[in-house]
Amino acid sequence: MQVSVKKFEPHFATESSSGTAGYPVQNSPSTASFSPNESVISQLNSQSCLHDLQDSSENTSSPEKQSYVHKLRELEIAMLEPVEDLDMYNITTPNESNQVSSEEQKWKLLAEMMSRGDLKEALCACAQAISNNDSPTVNWLLTELRPMVSVYGEPLQRLAAYMLEGLVARLQSSGSCIYKALRCKEPASAELLSYMHILYEVCPYFKFGYMSANGAIADAMRNESRVHIIDFQIAQGSQWITLIQALASRPGGPPKIRITGIDDSTSAYARGGGLDIVGKRLSRLAESCKVPFEFHAASVSAPEIQLENLVIRPGEAIAVNFALTLHHMPDESVGTQNHRDRILRLVKSLSPKVVTLIEQESNTNTAPFVPRFVEVLNYYLAIFESIDVTLPREHKERVNVEQHCLAREVVNVVACEGAERVERHEVFGKWRSRFSMAGFTPYPLSSFVNFTIKTLLESYSNKYTLEERDGALYLGWMNRPLIVSCAWT
Repeated sequence: MQVSVKKFEPHFATESSSGTAGYPVQNSPSTASFSPNESVISQLNSQSCLHDLQDSSENTSSPEKQSYVHKLRELEIAMLEPVEDLDMYNITTPNESNQVSSEEQKWKLLAEMMSRGDLKEALCACAQAISNNDSPTVNWLLTELRPMVSVYGEPLQRLAAYMLEGLVARLQSSGSCIYKALRCKEPASAELLSYMHILYEVCPYFKFGYMSANGAIADAMRNESRVHIIDFQIAQGSQWITLIQALASRPGGPPKIRITGIDDSTSAYARGGGLDIVGKRLSRLAESCKVPFEFHAASVSAPEIQLENLVIRPGEAIAVNFALTLHHMPDESVGTQNHRDRILRLVKSLSPKVVTLIEQESNTNTAPFVPRFVEVLNYYLAIFESIDVTLPREHKERVNVEQHCLAREVVNVVACEGAERVERHEVFGKWRSRFSMAGFTPYPLSSFVNFTIKTLLESYSNKYTLEERDGALYLGWMNRPLIVSCAWT
């Protein structure tokens, strides 16, 4: 007897914030063969015995024999009828039983998770499903997640909106396209510059980095008459305003300052022109402070820098600044050209007085996709929460600030891989190993600068934390380290 057994196809419907949504799980049907060696009838001396009894019954009129044959016929008919419900016979192979049980359990857990309304848990489950190539689960979760996110909601809802966009892009293998599309949708350069300025003012992250780096540079150059600062991402040049002003009041007079600026495409677009704009702005400031000043614009991007691009002159004390830029340089995990370590070795060959590093304390470089997703979720959630403290949720520019200054980073880390993933952060321990292998030793931080930074943080929120350990200074939000600053020589 051959019977077909179709696998279990669950269909769940769970309630979301916007109503009810369901997703059927489609599994390819399979067949199980059931061919017993002996039927119940054959156990009674085989089916041929039945026919013998039937034949003999025609030759006898015994009521007992007629009743006996009638019962056997009823049994035969019952056994040969199509089976409507195979569950009562438990006709499944062991593998099929385990798979059905596993599928049932998975969808039960997913339904329970969505009923709790835990947005973080649901996002991470969706990332895990994408990693497992589990399309039915991914599609169902995406349907459930969309009504739960909003760029106008709580910090988690706002961040989740951008992370969901990144997941969709990754699922469609269009991460690079989405990333480029976000860049194409950038506002006018003046507007982008204003959004960057708002973020600079509402959060202390940039000011913290600039103040700690400038303190180390000022200390290292206190007795130097000719100073050459090499900035690997000069952006708008804002970091050097306070340093020029501080050196202008140095006892014995200011040194001669030369700044070499290295550009990046985002900053160039925001300022609406090349580095000559930054050079003119800083030159006017230095002139007003009566500080001898010279600006040199490097003509290549940071990863492509060579010695000849830096125009090194004898007798100059060199300071090198890496402010939130070194993580953009590809390393050995991306390709054969390890620009990250090459640049450090190049800088070490210059014998600098000090090298300053400001980086995001996050591990998104070589981490596998799911741990990287969780790291991004936790890291940027702290950023979005801190924005709420000083930038009201109803502020008309808040969405623009988050979208154009933060969301693109989030989408790039979530959706892109290989050379297209340019946001590759590392924790301080990894940077320390890289600097040590390049021949650097730690440069002590200034206690006076640390005190000044503490005063700065108090003007923002008491939820910001400042911690000095392992030769580095950490700025955090509610004890979650976000930015690290350190110096080397």
